[in-house]
Amino acid sequence: MAQRCSYIFHIEYYYTMSKACYDCPHIQADCDRMYCVAADGVERGVFVINRQMPGPSIQVCQGDTIIVDVKNHLASETCSIHWHGIHQVGTPYMDGVPLVTQCPISPASSFRYTFLAENPGTHFYHSHSGFQRADGVFGSLIVRQSRQKDPHSSLYDYDLPEHVMLVSDWLGELGVAKFVAHHHDDGDNKPSSMIINGKGRIPKPRNELTSNETMPLSVFNVQQGKRYRFRLISNGFLNCPIQLSVDNHTLLVIASDGGSIQPIEGIDSLIIDAGERYDFVVNADQQLSSYWIRLHGHMDCGSKKVFQAAILRYIGAPEIEPEEVLTFENTERFGKVLNPVNFAPGDDQHVTVAELKALADNLTDWTGEPDMKFYLAYDFYAVNNWHFHDSQYYPIFGVEKNHRLYTPQVNHISLRFPSSPPLSQYNSLLPDVFCNESTVSNCTEEFCECTYTLDIPLGSLVELIVIDEGVTFDATHPFHLHGSSFRVVAMERVASNVSVDQIRDMDENGQIRRNLIDAPVKDTVAVPDGGYTIIRFVATNPGYWLFHCHLEFHIEIGMGLIFKVGDHEELPPIPENFPTCGNWLL
Repeated sequence: MAQRCSYIFHIEYYYTMSKACYDCPHIQADCDRMYCVAADGVERGVFVINRQMPGPSIQVCQGDTIIVDVKNHLASETCSIHWHGIHQVGTPYMDGVPLVTQCPISPASSFRYTFLAENPGTHFYHSHSGFQRADGVFGSLIVRQSRQKDPHSSLYDYDLPEHVMLVSDWLGELGVAKFVAHHHDDGDNKPSSMIINGKGRIPKPRNELTSNETMPLSVFNVQQGKRYRFRLISNGFLNCPIQLSVDNHTLLVIASDGGSIQPIEGIDSLIIDAGERYDFVVNADQQLSSYWIRLHGHMDCGSKKVFQAAILRYIGAPEIEPEEVLTFENTERFGKVLNPVNFAPGDDQHVTVAELKALADNLTDWTGEPDMKFYLAYDFYAVNNWHFHDSQYYPIFGVEKNHRLYTPQVNHISLRFPSSPPLSQYNSLLPDVFCNESTVSNCTEEFCECTYTLDIPLGSLVELIVIDEGVTFDATHPFHLHGSSFRVVAMERVASNVSVDQIRDMDENGQIRRNLIDAPVKDTVAVPDGGYTIIRFVATNPGYWLFHCHLEFHIEIGMGLIFKVGDHEELPPIPENFPTCGNWLL
């Protein structure tokens, strides 16, 4: 019997280690007091939902209706909530992207999100406004199937609400402070810490921590002899892929981004990129004890030596931490790794997501010749982006190297959001707001910025060849598609850097091998630096859908584009009394 599940989200400014925390961490129980947001023990301003971080976990059954009333108590900021992984079929107005699918929620205002929990799996929600996601406005969203419908139900005994793992890199300051220091001066863009389910410690060995720094860690309890499904989610926001492993245990991986896969066993560790989710089974077949869950930061977290820990505790074992002192170096686990960073195709010890295999085919045919094919190439470019340089007073090559801001763009275009959401207020916008490669020119020399939109007829089979040219920096960018999942049909790191023409030639010469049989279903995927990832989806869901890099500092300055699927007469009707917004002086 389907349920209606209602929630109220109060979004407000808050503070870690506030007076609600009393004598945390000296009295560890105080860290778990109501409204205590402990994080890694570093005092800083945050944005929170209902004075908790992560926000309330939404856990429902497939077919339930989710109703969330979001109340904005922020004094001077708008907000919105995106339901990451929910496709919003028939409800595109509920996708939560300000100035694309709705007006941002103004201070002192409320907005009701109502949508069906249609596609099952491990999802999450987060603010899609400014840096609020980096500052605490996020939480898990789990859509369960009945045991009869779940194709993997025979592989585990328990799928418990408390076995959701929500990991994120973390800062010691508000995201906007980090952002302006990096983009307007020579501040770095690297995280200083990470948290799991809102808990953690600063990245120092335990024996070097002061009593003020010895924060409680997240603990996951299991019963010896039982098999447990864990649901891992990354709310990562900077360039920090996180490697997770469990001492003395391997992982049986059964799903990613809500898509069931043919089970892959014997995984020693998996690496999760921003916006991704992985479901895995842990068999509690070891001695009664506590075991480290190790979290090791790569890329920008690697240069800062960021690591974290949680505990897998067998019920009945002493409530003490494992003996080994963790360091950045020993949190990296070797052996068989899933989703290695910038490594493709895989080998015996490296399994890329393109080598996962979907469990069951869906009903749409995605294997034929695409109706539309787009080459989407990106890198960081040396253009005079007026937001961060002035071509007269401090042009990009007129300042020292550490002050140069290279702009991340897709096809040399920065996405600038319009003044009104085109989904509900298309007639409020002038036609010249929208652009694509055919309407702009000279963008390799001059900074190009507009509402980058690609039109897709409803029902089209779309193939995206996403290319990381890899010239400026060695990075890894996870891309997320709203409104649909996709098939990951190919992935390869070609060289330290590549060009679009090179990849196009490879494709035309038959040098790219696509899996058109059982490619995995995902909605977020990383692209190897100096390589490509090829994805396919059937555009059956009319709406305006964002496709973007899920690293916060990149989408914030325009690393993405919008797919307009279908014509306006094919869109679902605009909800009654839907809020409007826009320019007064055009």
